[in-house]
Amino acid sequence: MDYGKITLDEMKKGCKYEKEQDAYVCNHCGQIFHAGQVLQMDDSFFIAESAVRKHIRQIHGSNLEQLLCSESKYNTLTRNQRDLLAMFYSKMPDKDMAKKLNVTEATIRRQRFTFREKAKQAKFYLAMYEMAFEDEPADAEQMIPIHNHAAYVDDRYLITEDEKQQIVETFFSSTQPLVLKSFSPKEKKKVVILGKIAEQFVYGKKYSEREVNEILRPVYEDYMTIRRYLIMYGFMERTKDGRQYWLTN
Repeated sequence: MDYGKITLDEMKKGCKYEKEQDAYVCNHCGQIFHAGQVLQMDDSFFIAESAVRKHIRQIHGSNLEQLLCSESKYNTLTRNQRDLLAMFYSKMPDKDMAKKLNVTEATIRRQRFTFREKAKQAKFYLAMYEMAFEDEPADAEQMIPIHNHAAYVDDRYLITEDEKQQIVETFFSSTQPLVLKSFSPKEKKKVVILGKIAEQFVYGKKYSEREVNEILRPVYEDYMTIRRYLIMYGFMERTKDGRQYWLTN
């Protein structure tokens, strides 16, 4: 998910409206709910916007729970902070929270105060950021977004859209179907190549190793190397036994 293109309200709702598709999309699994459709769920009928919210509650527990558990590089909260926010959300009394965490009620109140101060800092920064960049020229260099599970966040990700297009044109002999000519040893080029190949997979779908190989084999002869690097660079994840693979968001 590109957090640079999603609004705060969409993050809080757990879904976003995609104008091109005229549909609501779940932030957590990518399931699509087309506007204008009436969907049946649990013997009741819902319009798309209501259906996606019910889907989030049924399948993902709660939107806050998913955000707290997210392994995104943008989630910098400690385990203790995540637990505290979950308890504040549940409206647990301070005395019960204190007992559960083996701390004083004063500590709980201090933590609540700290969270509120951090929220004020975040608002202050966001206001300054949006004012600084709101009139940015349309032709300003646009950087490609860094995927949330990037294993190595450094200069290799400082890639403009123009650079990305040039790398794709240089290293792929065809994009439909996707065919890779050579796998570059240069880190920045690897990021672009792997990102392009990752587009061959469907977000939210689980793949067996055999299915992954069947998708990668026509793309590049040494498909096992590509499979390994997709995992190394965080574009995909797999179970410890290697039986299931999936695209990260």
